[in-house]
Amino acid sequence: MSDPRMADMGDMPFDGKRMIMGGFDSIVEEGSPGGSYTDGFVVPLPEGKRDNYRELASKMAKLFREYGASRVVEAIGDDVQHGKVTDFYRAVKAEPGETVVFSFIEWPDKATRDDAWKKIMEDERAKPTGEMPFDGKRMFWGGFDKFADTADARTAVNA
Repeated sequence: MSDPRMADMGDMPFDGKRMIMGGFDSIVEEGSPGGSYTDGFVVPLPEGKRDNYRELASKMAKLFREYGASRVVEAIGDDVQHGKVTDFYRAVKAEPGETVVFSFIEWPDKATRDDAWKKIMEDERAKPTGEMPFDGKRMFWGGFDKFADTADARTAVNA
């Protein structure tokens, strides 16, 4: 925040007080960056269920890749602060003893993603076996079109 280039950015096009940010430790990463469409999701995770979650995430990552995902990343909260206005914890109604998981799946395009999700939902390997390691009712997710390339953004910042 002390970088003078921040002052040159002028007024932000969003309300920074409502921005949610945090640091996460990657526990599963399959594939290579790329694609124009991303599914992102956040879930609450009880502290004692990390290994169960990692096992499930690893299994599902392979399935997503099989159906065309470019990359799958699953990451557990490592430096996630409680915000004054909002934060990841509030977003998933995290309870005492829970952390948050932030994950994303990169797809070549939305059509590939839409086709893959239909197949994944019908695939017996995707069906849960046993107890889920997180409360899916408190998960939130969404699909996102890429509108800025990180290579272009790095070039602009370094210019």
